[in-house]
Amino acid sequence: MEADLKTGKTDPALEIDVKRAQASSMLERIPSTLFTNAGVSASALFVTTLGRGLTFSATIWFVAVIASILLRVVLASLLKRWETAEHDPQQALNAMTVGALLSGAAWAVLPLSVPGFDALGGDSGLYLIMCGMATGAILMGVGHSHLSLAFALPPLASVMLSLASSGHVSGWLLALNVVALTLVLIRCSRTSEAIFVSNVLGKLQATALADSLSFANSNILQANYRLETLANCDPLTGLANRAAFNAALSGGIATALAGEEQLALLILDLDRFKSVNDTLGHSAGDALLVEVSDRLRAVVDGKGVIARLGGDEFAVIFGGPDAPGLAREQAERILERSRQPVMLQGHPATIGTSIGIAVFPDHAGTAEDLFICADMALYRAKDGGRRQWCAFEPAFRSQADRRHQIEQELGDALAAGEVEAWFQPQVDLASRQIMGFEALVRWHHPYLGPISPPEIVAAAQAANLADRLTATIAEAACRLLTRLPSLGLPRATVAINVSPREFDLYSVTDVLDRITGAHDIDPGLFEIEITEEAILDTLVAGEQLKRIERSGYKLAVDDFGAGHSSLAYLVQLKVDRLKLDRRFITGVQQSRQNQEIVGAMAGLGRALSMEVVVEGVESEEEADALKALGCEIAQGYFFGRPMPAERIAGWIESRRNLTQRQVA
Repeated sequence: MEADLKTGKTDPALEIDVKRAQASSMLERIPSTLFTNAGVSASALFVTTLGRGLTFSATIWFVAVIASILLRVVLASLLKRWETAEHDPQQALNAMTVGALLSGAAWAVLPLSVPGFDALGGDSGLYLIMCGMATGAILMGVGHSHLSLAFALPPLASVMLSLASSGHVSGWLLALNVVALTLVLIRCSRTSEAIFVSNVLGKLQATALADSLSFANSNILQANYRLETLANCDPLTGLANRAAFNAALSGGIATALAGEEQLALLILDLDRFKSVNDTLGHSAGDALLVEVSDRLRAVVDGKGVIARLGGDEFAVIFGGPDAPGLAREQAERILERSRQPVMLQGHPATIGTSIGIAVFPDHAGTAEDLFICADMALYRAKDGGRRQWCAFEPAFRSQADRRHQIEQELGDALAAGEVEAWFQPQVDLASRQIMGFEALVRWHHPYLGPISPPEIVAAAQAANLADRLTATIAEAACRLLTRLPSLGLPRATVAINVSPREFDLYSVTDVLDRITGAHDIDPGLFEIEITEEAILDTLVAGEQLKRIERSGYKLAVDDFGAGHSSLAYLVQLKVDRLKLDRRFITGVQQSRQNQEIVGAMAGLGRALSMEVVVEGVESEEEADALKALGCEIAQGYFFGRPMPAERIAGWIESRRNLTQRQVA
């Protein structure tokens, strides 16, 4: 708090500081004041001897004055030794005021100590000495009026009384002059004290303001540091955030350019992070991000700048003479570390990582373009099966443009019915009867031409159209299922493919239940094909697969043998069909190794009470070999190519006619 100079009110702490300043000022002036006092008292004693010699009473007066001075010297010494002015300034001021009053009283008896004192004659010079001492006390005691007045008022009062008792008019006139002088000195003393106090308050307030400003500046610096930390640091993981990453990337490119070196950028993305949040909650997702961040720190080990760009996306910047080689080495180590399970709410979960790599200046000349290149490489890594790294290639740009165009136009194509389902028949190898069909997505773009199914599926996922695409194919499959009884195939099934990635995006079962319910389809005739990857990833797909099973749909594992399926999961999920990967089928009649693999898988299917379906059969020889190995159902160009639903009736009819001619 500051002093209110208008009201005279001060903060108690400031008031004590003012008292302390007054006491210290008075103590500092005591030596010079007392020395002057002793000298003037000696002069006064000398004046009393003029014309009358040294008298006993004057000598006693002088001894009394010197005694008061010595008393004040001792008192001042004790006050300094005990530091009373610092600890109790008011007590120090009171003690010095008493000492001053004793000295003033001693001076007041000076006229009485001179025998035959002549007030208006030869002794009038003593009045001048006494008034001068009083005036000097006022001038020297500007810090505290009570102390200075305690010394000055007794001599002045003695002069006034002495002059007034002289019995002469001139004495009274002089006494009145002394009264006027006394009033002026009192006013001067109080004014001087007020000025002193004001100056002290000003200094204290200035010091307090300086301290306050210093404290505020310190707080501002700390706040700025915290703000800078928040502005450049991800609050969850402690890694650099996107702003700090942008600055580091731009600075790294400038350094690399100046040193004619390379700089490598890694963009990392966690596979199916969204499903962790959806199934286990955001606390588990946060715990996963923290664990991934700790692993990145351990792997990179200070060799690069690590940043969290947002969500589950991370970045690492590597500089130096061999930045590309270091980036590839670190990418392998990151992938290896990411394969280690993470404990989430007491359960182990394996969360894969996909990585894209781009190098300055080989792939891009600016930070923005380098990031785009790394992001393109990341997309290719994810599109190629995830849990791998991919380095940027110039061809990715044209592919990215094509992908962007597909993503932009897919929604309109779905609405216009340009995205269709074609169906490939599945045939019993023994009887050659039609057992069902697999629905395959087709889109013939007016400018780009035929769009491959993987491109369509990837675009649907990127454009948040995966549920609409699945619904479109499921609608076509249901329409075919309603027609098959009239074509003589009442128990034929229709299968659609569902990517495991779609389990992250929407409820597959809800979409299928709505569509099959609207068409009154027997779920046992509706088959859902998934890859082995979904079987293994129980954290992400487990609940949805169980819902598919509870709804009564048939479940098939596509491309079986290409991954690492667990038999326990196959049995637990009650898989109905195993579809062997086509790499084992091509030339099977000539490959002893493929025959052994296919035979083992067919035996596994029989042991697990699962039908085994083989894909990619293109010749009579392959069909016969697969039949001999125990395979039951097959599909491929040898039996029939994918076709629109409206051609199926004609194809069935022509097939029956061919069979009848062969029998005849």
